[in-house]
Amino acid sequence: MSKLAELQAETREIIEDLLNDGSDPNALYIIEHHIAHHDFDLLEKIAVDAFKAGYEVSEAEEFEDDDGKPIFCFDIISEVELKAEIIDAQQKEILPLLEKHKGIYDGWGTYFEDPNAYDDEYGNDGEFFDDFDDEDEEDPRVH
Repeated sequence: MSKLAELQAETREIIEDLLNDGSDPNALYIIEHHIAHHDFDLLEKIAVDAFKAGYEVSEAEEFEDDDGKPIFCFDIISEVELKAEIIDAQQKEILPLLEKHKGIYDGWGTYFEDPNAYDDEYGNDGEFFDDFDDEDEEDPRVH
């Protein structure tokens, strides 16, 4: 089985588990593709390429790998419907960036979306990438 086929099978399993647990099938999901590299400069090049491709990127963090060597990590982030074909397409776009700079793809993750929640941690409309210019406005909810 190829690496891409393995990732696609894993994607379907993750989505199935989320939906079986009751996560909202109609929500937009924050998808975080986990990227790592032992060379910070090369990791930064991956982040720049991902940003140029239209993705949001998180700040890099430093950890130690199993051998005690430093490893740098960040996430390539998008907000999409929870559909396997969308995540598959993202992986097809992201993996060549990693191959180009010899990065490590450590899968993807997201968060459970409660279909009964009034709103979520991103606000009433669920938009993660909204412009936060109106942060000073009063909360419109009635308590």
